[in-house]
Amino acid sequence: MSRLSNISGIIAIAVLAVSCSQKAIVAGEFPANAGPIYPDYMGVTVPAGIAPLNFCYTAPGTSKAVTTFSFGYQSFTVKGVEVRIPEKKWKSMLQAARGSQITVSSTVLDEPWTISVSEDDIDYGLTYRLLEPGYEVYSKMGIYERELGSFKEKALIENTEFSGCVNCHATNRGEPSQYSLHIRGDHGATLLQLQGKLDAYNTKTDSTLGFCVYPYWHPEGEYIAYSTNNTRQGFHVQQDKLIEVFDLDSDLQVYDIRNNTLITAPQIKEKDYWETFPSFSPDGRTLYFCRAVPKSIPENITDIRYSFCKVGFDPATGTIGQDVEVLIDAENDSLSVCFPKPSYDGKYVVYTQSAYGNFSIWHHEADLWMLDLQTGERRPLDVLNSPDTESYHNFSSNGKWFQLASRRDDGLFTRIYISHFDSETGEFTKPFMLPQKNPRTFYRDRFLSYNVTEFTTGPVQLDKVRARKIIASPERVPFGFRWSR
Repeated sequence: MSRLSNISGIIAIAVLAVSCSQKAIVAGEFPANAGPIYPDYMGVTVPAGIAPLNFCYTAPGTSKAVTTFSFGYQSFTVKGVEVRIPEKKWKSMLQAARGSQITVSSTVLDEPWTISVSEDDIDYGLTYRLLEPGYEVYSKMGIYERELGSFKEKALIENTEFSGCVNCHATNRGEPSQYSLHIRGDHGATLLQLQGKLDAYNTKTDSTLGFCVYPYWHPEGEYIAYSTNNTRQGFHVQQDKLIEVFDLDSDLQVYDIRNNTLITAPQIKEKDYWETFPSFSPDGRTLYFCRAVPKSIPENITDIRYSFCKVGFDPATGTIGQDVEVLIDAENDSLSVCFPKPSYDGKYVVYTQSAYGNFSIWHHEADLWMLDLQTGERRPLDVLNSPDTESYHNFSSNGKWFQLASRRDDGLFTRIYISHFDSETGEFTKPFMLPQKNPRTFYRDRFLSYNVTEFTTGPVQLDKVRARKIIASPERVPFGFRWSR
């Protein structure tokens, strides 16, 4: 080998060594509202099975750091401004610290902080849609599954496998064997996975407005409440507003799985109201939903406000009650309610409140509120809310954990945050961002929003080969239809 070749090799090795070393933090690298570490994991409460809370120091010019994690006799250190926590040491410490706190200190910050470890377990993972922040075209999108105990993410189904859009999906309280997924487009259908069998259903009938969307399973697994919506979108000219999604009509129905029949009633299919966002009470005897008085759109779109209502439901006969009760009157209170999610102990309903409309994901003023079903008290969930959008949310299968979608990070992309919930007090803990292996680059480079996040108690066994086949096929399982007595 020539001397020149040796020199070239040395230079190449030197360049590689520099490129692999950690660089100093530069100004503007993190969101403007970022704290001393990103993501902000100071003072959060986590489950013992969560993936390592990797983070990065944010102060400009920081190039060196030593971070120490300790609990009792256990202790370990991580060097570097990008704190990559060793998985085995992390999991061992989490298990030891159940019901207590881990102390974190560093050479960068003056004060140590704590991470509380709950005794309550969390579900296996999350499922969600990933899509670009604009809704002008379908582009690439899919339904994905993320294991909460690791950084593993896999695609359940993507629209690159067929022509169309993957849309509303839901399990029965996280049970992956009971799964509903809607497909929009030329091959529109509702995919239902029941007892291990996946089929495509035509949920549009001559007596209903359209296909079934916004699913919510009955706790006994024998019914699914759906809305059917005539949805449109528009674009604002104001700088601080981008997209507006709205309905021109909507109704409710309940799918009777045993009899393969859609059930509806005049009181949830009224011409004088637009009904949407159904959910069942934990005992299965109440159907919650939102409804608005129709108004001319787009000129009166800011006057569209959705109230929160309930009606009785008899699971033995599939009968919908006669009397609709308004729990939150939007017209009187000049607000709009959407995405009502009951806590599984039956005490509370958490909902998104915004100034108007029913699609709050692009409303900067949208916050999470809680209704106490026993006292009727309503209050904002300040510990969960931020100056930007808080929207789609849900409880874990044991009711102890809560996830929400928020645009607090940069105002453009929705990220997933998780909080612990105490059903005895009705209080939540400071939410923490879904952990990533390298959050410094992950959230900077992923130009996708998380959408319609659901907990899952285990891996969703969705047969993608069969899904592609039945979506492409013109064959659809038809529904029967009946009016509730």
